[in-house]
Amino acid sequence: MSLPFVVRPREGTGGADAAGGGVPGRGRRPAVLDVLSPFIDDPDVSDVFVNGAQGLFVDRGAGPRRADGWCAGEDEVRDLAVHLIGAGGRHIDDATPCVDVRLEGGIRVHAVLPPISPEGTLISLRIPRLGTPTLDDLAATGMFDRGAQRALEQLVAGRANLLVSGAAGAGKTTLLAALLSAAPAHERIVTIEDVAELRLSHPHHARLEARQANLEGAGEIALARLVREALRMRPDRLVVGECRGAEVRELLSALNTGHDGGAGTVHANGLGEVATRLEALGALAGLTDHALARQVTSAIDVVLHVERSAAARRLAGAGRPRLAATGRLEIIPVDLEEVAHR
Repeated sequence: MSLPFVVRPREGTGGADAAGGGVPGRGRRPAVLDVLSPFIDDPDVSDVFVNGAQGLFVDRGAGPRRADGWCAGEDEVRDLAVHLIGAGGRHIDDATPCVDVRLEGGIRVHAVLPPISPEGTLISLRIPRLGTPTLDDLAATGMFDRGAQRALEQLVAGRANLLVSGAAGAGKTTLLAALLSAAPAHERIVTIEDVAELRLSHPHHARLEARQANLEGAGEIALARLVREALRMRPDRLVVGECRGAEVRELLSALNTGHDGGAGTVHANGLGEVATRLEALGALAGLTDHALARQVTSAIDVVLHVERSAAARRLAGAGRPRLAATGRLEIIPVDLEEVAHR
């Protein structure tokens, strides 16, 4: 592949190690990422966006900012998208114009081709800031204080079923990985993800990743099926990286049948919106609001909500699921340390 892209490296970010990628904890990476190395090797960068020929933007914690010195035409950006998706073992073309993959080293790539993206090929890269985060690591970054850390450790040790909520990029996966890394070493953790992102500091971690349909529309293995398969693998902790559809029914059913210590994440902009989001997912799985409420209140012990500000990602609150007087689900804010001591 020719690489006609023009980038102007910032001081101190050039000269990435071609074999290892130059960033601690990120491991080896495909050569196609070399054109993006000035940004990927910057430890402050969490996201990189290429908006066709319109430019490249990077997020260093204060929102996306245009990168000076980047120059690429639409054909070049499309070529980059095809090679990035190919490096992740998947295929993107006009018949399959939207694809999500994980590259070696943990970088997640999402690409969309025209005409789905009318202004040109769109590429989004999520770059892990910590290789295998621990609760100590996150406390050091200011996500929570030491009191909250002790409470989180107690919840994990007590095998509480946890749901981590937050907006995109708020740190849900990062917090979930740290929580699971705190589980006892003798436990078997089975994680199920659409695109495998969870990287744990744990000796017994089995990963399952969903598979998209091939060009003929066959061969898809969805998250809901993987949850059922995981139950046959004798997990001590069953985890769904992100609940976004019918798999929420299988996860809740599993956690209601003796699989303590499980966890998952869900998109929500606030703790008070988690109930509405779960009801929407439950509807996709054929659950009524009342049935969903009963499932969640018996399956989930604590909801942890994370938020992202210009300064940092932080644990913004905790809540307990409860049946409202109407029979629907509601999430009641609670003091995390009090809940952990019960």
